[in-house]
Amino acid sequence: MANVGGGFGTGVVGGVGVGVRPYAELTFDSEGDVDRVTQGTVSRMEATDLLVFAHGWNSDRSTATRLYDRFFAPFEGLVGSGVRLGYVGVVWPSMRFSDEPIPDFDTLAALAEPDLGALDPLTRRALEEFWPERRAELDRVAELLAERADSAAAFIEFGALIRELAGVDAVPALVAPSVPAIFTDDVLEVCRALSVALARAGVPGTGAAGTGVPAAAGGPEGPGLTVGGGMRGLWGGAKELLRQAAYYKMKKRAGVVGERGLGPVLAQLAAARPALRFHLIGHSFGARVVSFSLRAVPDRARYVKSVTLLQGAFSHYAFADRLPHDKGTGGALRGLQRRVDGPVVACHSPHDSALKIFYPLASRMAGDSAGLLGFDERWGAIGHDGVQAVPGAPRLTLDTALREGVPTTGCVSVDAGSVVRRGGAPSGAHSDICHEELARLVVDAGRMGR
Repeated sequence: MANVGGGFGTGVVGGVGVGVRPYAELTFDSEGDVDRVTQGTVSRMEATDLLVFAHGWNSDRSTATRLYDRFFAPFEGLVGSGVRLGYVGVVWPSMRFSDEPIPDFDTLAALAEPDLGALDPLTRRALEEFWPERRAELDRVAELLAERADSAAAFIEFGALIRELAGVDAVPALVAPSVPAIFTDDVLEVCRALSVALARAGVPGTGAAGTGVPAAAGGPEGPGLTVGGGMRGLWGGAKELLRQAAYYKMKKRAGVVGERGLGPVLAQLAAARPALRFHLIGHSFGARVVSFSLRAVPDRARYVKSVTLLQGAFSHYAFADRLPHDKGTGGALRGLQRRVDGPVVACHSPHDSALKIFYPLASRMAGDSAGLLGFDERWGAIGHDGVQAVPGAPRLTLDTALREGVPTTGCVSVDAGSVVRRGGAPSGAHSDICHEELARLVVDAGRMGR
């Protein structure tokens, strides 16, 4: 098995650190190759229904294990007597940003004053594991962030290094219009836009004192790159650009792991055990993993009984047959909700700053006329405002969904903002998902309740 891209190895199998039983992990590398030992463990699980959960971007193995332990804890007391659950944690190579707090796992107060310049040691180590072949570039990136030079040349060098890390170096917009504009536009303007986004997200130290960005949401609409602290004030945006480069790689990786890894593995398990029912759960980019796994579900197969997407970090148009702005094109997953013998439930929250502010900015494609700071619904995330452009897809509050149930088929959007609401800057409530209400929603979607 290839182990390209670091992040997670293939070692731990079974229920280490997870209280529910039976529990096992499915481990994939960055190319979607599965660790056959972990696959064998899952195939031997005694269960009628498998909960298959894929973690998101801000995870290392320890964080993923804690997430699965917390999220899976309520299920045994929620399902009916004829349901025997098996619990599966999907482990794929993402990385943990130590300055991005996770509710219940981190002390938010301790992370309330992030260093907008230098990389902290834990994040630096995680970046080296994520890009093991790019240590020289990461060394120079760390030096530039620590120096915070008031120099256009330093930003230009930084931008070139980021493009190398993202794998889009020296690709002009006319050649690769699908590359996000943050990697192709003028690096000073990009860092300014990201500085504005950080201020909007409430990151301490990104207001008027030193960044040239007003503390209130917005920021100057003109070029104003040297207001206040001069170019030195834009290095917080530069550090965010590094974060976005890692997200860009993880986003592509999540689709690969889902389509080439998880999907075929589930198909093999279903072929060997036709009575087994699968319930897919994904958080953030993990929602992308489980959704793209539907591409490997054979036509007329009925083994995937529900899909629950928690703050999904992919397009809200993904399941649309036709895009509102391009009627001749559909979403990347158009129609795949029909391969689920049950509902596809997309939970979203207005308190998720990562998807409300940063996802649209980072997803905007090169050559887009709206500009980095403009608003355009084309780039919205499914975890921000739910499923879009799918006719007949209902929109429910979490309270309504839990009281009246969700539809038994098709896409449905559930506003989970009543519980998904806690978290510090810059991501807000993006990782606030360990709630019994969400576990109950999964049970209802899978028709597993008492």
